[in-house]
Amino acid sequence: MAKVTSKLQVTLPKRIAEAHGIAPGDDIEFVSSGPLIQIHLSANKAARLKLSKEERLRLFDQASQRQRAREADADWPLEQKADRDWQREDLYGKRGSR
Repeated sequence: MAKVTSKLQVTLPKRIAEAHGIAPGDDIEFVSSGPLIQIHLSANKAARLKLSKEERLRLFDQASQRQRAREADADWPLEQKADRDWQREDLYGKRGSR
């Protein structure tokens, strides 16, 4: 049994969350149904739960390829310039931390 906090929050039991694939950050919807309250997963989460492992891996690979393409097209320098007048060792010298 779960308790409602002063902020009207409820903790979902771990065994129920795992059984239904609910993870931190997921969107859920509370639906009043007469004397009952139903919890519905977001449409996106429900659709993802139906994907096979191979399909999820394929989608992950596609997202990784898109990220690599964005990084290749980026205008930022790949190497940091060492034009500052201090080094990391200066911060952590024998004087101790500040």
